Amino acid sequence: MHAIRYDHARVHYLADLDTPQPGPGEVQLAVRSTGVCGTDVHLHHGEFGPVYPLTPGHEVVAEVTELGDGVTHLATGQIVAVDNMVPCGTCPSCQRAQPGFCDFMRAFGHTAPGGFAEFMVAPATRCHPVDDIDIDTAVLAEPISCAVHGLDVLDAPTGSDVLLLGAGPTGLILTQLLRSGGSGRLTVASSTAFKLELAAGYGADETVQTRFTGDATSVAPLRKIAPDGFDIVIDATGSVDAIGHGTSLLRNGGTMLVYGMTAEQALVPFRPYDIFRRELTIKGSFARSYGFDRAVRMLRTGRVRAEGFVTHRFGLSEYGEAIRTVANDSTCLKAVIQP
Repeated sequence: MHAIRYDHARVHYLADLDTPQPGPGEVQLAVRSTGVCGTDVHLHHGEFGPVYPLTPGHEVVAEVTELGDGVTHLATGQIVAVDNMVPCGTCPSCQRAQPGFCDFMRAFGHTAPGGFAEFMVAPATRCHPVDDIDIDTAVLAEPISCAVHGLDVLDAPTGSDVLLLGAGPTGLILTQLLRSGGSGRLTVASSTAFKLELAAGYGADETVQTRFTGDATSVAPLRKIAPDGFDIVIDATGSVDAIGHGTSLLRNGGTMLVYGMTAEQALVPFRPYDIFRRELTIKGSFARSYGFDRAVRMLRTGRVRAEGFVTHRFGLSEYGEAIRTVANDSTCLKAVIQP
């Protein structure tokens, strides 16, 4: 089979590899579509803990082509969305119901072969049937499950005044979840007009077009919306400048959720006195725990709408162009690789 392969950071090639065979409890999958996200760009640069040799790709929709011994709840020909995280279930973090911090995590596309390939193998228990969902919709199951986990961590009071920074795929998913999840008012800020139009269509009450810089004037329009600050600020950009403004946009007693992924060495300045005196809370959200089934349900019921998300499609041989597009093209909302 053909698959994208990295032997070290920044250099990839289209490899001809043996087609993987399923072991007991596993299934062989023919990949139909795999989303390309900002995490894949970080992995390309050697960030986020890749294990080499690496075949990336963690937002996978595939067809079951072969069943391993003991698999009875799936059938060949079924279309499934793959939960790419396989915790051990026995380490201290797993025992504390925190599988995202598993000491022995297998993560397809990060530490184990992923979906930028013609075939892959996964435990049957991590495969969620999505035969009744369009593939362009089902490919959002993994990013939605991460957003579900983020809102689990946030645990926002109903009726909160929320500011969401960023309107990429994750920002637009969070827009829909926040809109249906009880926010009192939702403001979305982004530098890209067409993404803000989508955010408005998905339920944002206010949208603000601004490019986040270190200059405080870039967030001045947001201060006009909430002069006393927002209850909650969520960063879905991974921009150091956007995150740097986050605490200043909070009301006293407010909460900031750092959701977007920054470069590992990035630093954000803030005044500890503000955290102390104003009783601010800063939370983080990493990957997900116990959210994949809920993500699929939200796609199935239409709680999260997917129309307009996939804007760019590539084959395996165009993988390099896909990474460049996600990293640099503001017209790209969601790119997918379709082997």
